Amino acid sequence: MCGLPWLSQAQETTISGKVTDANSGDPIPFANLIFPGTSTGATTDFDGNYEIRTTHPGDTLVVSYIGYTPRKKAVVKGKKQVINFQIVENAQSLQEVVVLSGENPAFAILRNVVKNKNKNDKRKMVAYEYDTYTKIEIDVDNLTDKFRKRKVIQKITQVLDSIDRIAGEDGKPILPILITESVSKVYYRDNPSLRYENILRSKVNGVGVEDGTTVTQLIGSSFQEYNFYQNWVNIVTKDFVSPIADGWRLYYDYDLVDSLYVGDQFCYRLDFTPRSPQDLAFTGSIWITKEGYALKQIDATVGRQANLNFVEKIKIQQELERVEGGAWLPVKNRVLIDVSEVTNFSAGMLAKFYTSNKNFVVNKPHEVNFYQLPITMAEDARMNEQEVYWDSIRHEPLTPTEKNVYKMIDTLQTIPVVRTYTDLIKIAVNGYYKVGKVDLGPYIALFAVNNIEGVRIQPGFRTNINFSNKWVLGGQLGYGFRDQRIKYTAQVQNILSRQHWTTLTVRARSDLGRVGIDGETAGDNFLLLASQRFGYFRRGYYTQEGRVDFRREVFKGFTQRVGFRYFTFRPTYAFAYYDNPEDLSASTVSQNFESAEMILEARYARDELFLQSDNDRISLGTTRWPIITVRYTRGFKGILNSDFDYDKLRLSLFKRIRFGPLGTAYVDLMGEYVFTDIPYPLLGLHLGNQTPLYNSVTYNLMNYGEFVSDRYAALQYRHYFEGLFLNRIPLLRKLKWRLLGTANVIYGGLSPGNQALIAPYTPSGEPTLPVGYFNKGPYVELGYGVENIFRFLRIDFIHRLNYLDHQQQPNVPVRKFGVFFSFQFQL
Repeated sequence: MCGLPWLSQAQETTISGKVTDANSGDPIPFANLIFPGTSTGATTDFDGNYEIRTTHPGDTLVVSYIGYTPRKKAVVKGKKQVINFQIVENAQSLQEVVVLSGENPAFAILRNVVKNKNKNDKRKMVAYEYDTYTKIEIDVDNLTDKFRKRKVIQKITQVLDSIDRIAGEDGKPILPILITESVSKVYYRDNPSLRYENILRSKVNGVGVEDGTTVTQLIGSSFQEYNFYQNWVNIVTKDFVSPIADGWRLYYDYDLVDSLYVGDQFCYRLDFTPRSPQDLAFTGSIWITKEGYALKQIDATVGRQANLNFVEKIKIQQELERVEGGAWLPVKNRVLIDVSEVTNFSAGMLAKFYTSNKNFVVNKPHEVNFYQLPITMAEDARMNEQEVYWDSIRHEPLTPTEKNVYKMIDTLQTIPVVRTYTDLIKIAVNGYYKVGKVDLGPYIALFAVNNIEGVRIQPGFRTNINFSNKWVLGGQLGYGFRDQRIKYTAQVQNILSRQHWTTLTVRARSDLGRVGIDGETAGDNFLLLASQRFGYFRRGYYTQEGRVDFRREVFKGFTQRVGFRYFTFRPTYAFAYYDNPEDLSASTVSQNFESAEMILEARYARDELFLQSDNDRISLGTTRWPIITVRYTRGFKGILNSDFDYDKLRLSLFKRIRFGPLGTAYVDLMGEYVFTDIPYPLLGLHLGNQTPLYNSVTYNLMNYGEFVSDRYAALQYRHYFEGLFLNRIPLLRKLKWRLLGTANVIYGGLSPGNQALIAPYTPSGEPTLPVGYFNKGPYVELGYGVENIFRFLRIDFIHRLNYLDHQQQPNVPVRKFGVFFSFQFQL
């Protein structure tokens, strides 16, 4: 008997391994492993790893997890062994929620979760900071036979033949195209709510990725943070309702399935499913602590039934820990986005994100100016990419699979056809083709056709960061084969500061323009500026322009601008104005004029997020706060032969509003007042639309030049209901159509003085092209429509409610109703 302890030690069976998704290769946390017929088993940790030590094992070990097909493997008793599992997703295996008499026991837990949100939510903290490690991998998957037979793919067969080692023994083959890592320091403070991330180290390896500056900022943890204590979780531009939202009972069914220890916390496990599978909601499990009712773990998935385009699955897994002060902060996050193939001849894509956070410091806020820039990158962030160095700073080591990903990407980059297609994709995305220190383009402005210029060509260029990180030179040279005129644009910009983004720009231009559409009215809408060169040119004019522009972000979100602009106006249509309308007998009739003006502008966007890409600064929009812009314009008569003194004041506000289950709205408010009598091309000529294509910037049932104002207030409203209504109609549910609504309202006027300036005839006696103005209250057009038809098509039905007898031009009828089409690529 004295030998029994030794015998027991010898017969102990030790099993360790990892459970992964057969499709993506990602680890599966919280999976259950058990010997059938026994209570012996284990649960995988956040990284999918497990270990079982027992003296009474069974012959078979079974792994199971919600949404996956169980799998079993044989066990050798009395030995130490490694058994890895790759399990396959099975939507049919999702558990059904069983409703019993009496209250669902999960409801009491969820009420307590909501009740304790203000204690557990990290947003309640005065400040916190931590070290974070982020890893992103992007792969091409769903490599079908049709895709493999494409000539381009056949040319990289040698690489494809080796990809089985990436997928694993039972997984599907994938082709990696990008893997990145970064180490950052993240800071947050409340009142005001500010966030700052300093990227200390970055390693980027991807097909077609050269500099990696923009990619480095995108891979920071700022873009991989999800807080389920918020009612709505924003993922890839869509809002998903949280399973612990305040109105949880409206969206989900719940089942209390287990109570267990997770680490040192005793937790309740609740499984949840959306009441309507088409809604933007999750399926999965949450682990809620018995003490304090905090979210300890979550595994949440959005499947293909949700009203999304091109997305097979979104999976978010998160593990949280309590920090000093009582709030819970995420220590590990894993996100998987599975993008489906667009056609039968294309492949899909997997995007995998992982973050690990540690070394938390709480309630020690820095000064407000410390958070001036939301994301910065250390100058030496990409200086040391040696593997030995990265092994010392990673929170977890790379897996053998991830090491192979690095090797495969290096191989892909050496294949000529891959480099060629990479260059073509860059042109499509950026609009420029990089040649050393110069970018050629933009391609969108290279060609146009209209009735004045005929065929127009316009090649261009700009220097890039390889030329200088302070100076940007650019230009375009165009020629119209009908008017036989040369057009040009030349521009020099100096980036004076990147910390407080400051630029000085000088531009000279000779071109053909349209009244009502220029750089001041269109702003950054380059697509509108390019598209207006096509078709019939209404109210066109030739101009010579010189501009000086100085901009500086004084503090976070607040930008000031000072500009000076000189331009000439030489109309190509019948236009004229009186020099002195008070004395018509002594007044001359003029067609041309010159103007010199100064522009003062202040723009405030409190939580706007920017990326600095080489010498560009790209806005990613705001989260909660509106964008407010105030602009004052002063015209100076006599300077550079300018013909007029005038004053203008414009105020605009743009806001994205989340309405929860009712969708999302975009509100654009604008008002302008012109204090002086001046010719109408210098006033506000409201943009009409006489094409069958919908444009969110224009008034779609208004004719070109139908209304002009020297004072006006305008509202443009767009509301996207997502699948709120059509998801509930069985016959339409599978189509994934989405309803939307629009409203355009503008109320303005034209003073008698400005009306008197309009001459009925040109100096040669030709009748001038008339303009109209508001005299019967506001102009209103309301619309409704359906988007996501065949995933790309949108149809708008728009009604014009007033000014129905306002035939401002002969042979140009007023449209009371219109059907408009547009094409869009969105999730």
